[in-house]
Amino acid sequence: MTGTSPRGGLTAFFAGRARRRMSTACAALGVFVIVSSGLAPSAVAADVQSKQWYLDAMDAEGMWKISTGKGVKVAVLDTGVNPDTSSLKGQVLGDEVPEAVSYNATEDYDGHGSSMAELIAGTGAGGGMQGLAPGAKIVPYRVLSKGVNSTDKKKTSSVVDAIKAVADSDAQIISMSFGSDIIDPDVEKAIKYAQSKGKLMFAGTGNDAESKNFVDYPAAYPYVVGVAATDEKGKVGDFSEYGNYVDLGAPGLNVPYWCDATFRSYCDDGDGTSMATAIASASAALIWSAHPNWTANQVLRTMIDTAGRTWPKGERSNYLGYGAVRPRKVLENSDINPGSAATDPLSFENGTGVTGVTASPSPSASTSSQASKETSGGQASASGSSSESSDNTTMWVALGAAGAVLVIGGGAFAVIRARRGA
Repeated sequence: MTGTSPRGGLTAFFAGRARRRMSTACAALGVFVIVSSGLAPSAVAADVQSKQWYLDAMDAEGMWKISTGKGVKVAVLDTGVNPDTSSLKGQVLGDEVPEAVSYNATEDYDGHGSSMAELIAGTGAGGGMQGLAPGAKIVPYRVLSKGVNSTDKKKTSSVVDAIKAVADSDAQIISMSFGSDIIDPDVEKAIKYAQSKGKLMFAGTGNDAESKNFVDYPAAYPYVVGVAATDEKGKVGDFSEYGNYVDLGAPGLNVPYWCDATFRSYCDDGDGTSMATAIASASAALIWSAHPNWTANQVLRTMIDTAGRTWPKGERSNYLGYGAVRPRKVLENSDINPGSAATDPLSFENGTGVTGVTASPSPSASTSSQASKETSGGQASASGSSSESSDNTTMWVALGAAGAVLVIGGGAFAVIRARRGA
């Protein structure tokens, strides 16, 4: 199985019982899809770090003066993670994976898991990808997937078992760059268990907006932060799935990644909510490292409160949720109020349930034709924006033109597909 198919990439199977949510061929198979694209490996990045445009946009160098993610462990549930790439040497804690779920955790058969790990915590050594949180550590979990041989399938961890194992570990963040339109009660139960253990979970919202735009899981489960993908101009990718289970946006277009499991070269222009999930997870690691006494609720609340958006605070978009992640805004504010340690900042969404596309801020009042640029003074402006909040204009404009059209017609999609609530 290669990692070079168009958007949708690697296909893999959830272990355990899955029940059909909709009568589609994909649902009948009970598959999950790694939510990043794989363009043809002919596009090789000669200087991969120069392709990581979001590092400058997010002022990574400035943030690293305050926090690098040191002391935070991020569990990456994926195709395995190769600890021997130049950027991941010393960053992968394979020995901390419980034996029951450790099979081939440090052998990446596709390149996807290692790409996500580098986006999160890569050191950039040897010309490799530079992670947004290079001080963080990666705990790798290979989850049961199509593409491994029959022997491996018998030994590889299920998603359920992997989540439970992370829940019982000291890893704080769970990054899940995969999705499925299947509801699996066992996966949902494992996620609720992880939440009870104080874990902060991120998952991609999916890459099929241009075709089916089904609600994707685990992003739509309660207590999982659904992450959409944006480009350099702040526009949501045409492929990035939308609905009221989208919580935040993060860079996910034109991002480099390993072309395949040979680890000989990087590819340019990777698109997907996989990348966005990894970058959102790294953003959380930066914040948690700077505030080690905070809970997952407090880390997430500050991410939501400081997210870049051009609509009023407290309102959400079907395409970017509460806005684009801006960890810098948390790190620079030493007096920021994280709110209640015990209160879920997404309690409304988690209690209301998933209903596909619901009311969003008016596109005429919240979109811009250009991306905002950070200034040396740390402020942001949004050229072309017809409406801005005084403190929360963003380096990534909220909605693209295609998104605006879909917001207007959103009511047509407001068909209940599955509950998000407990």
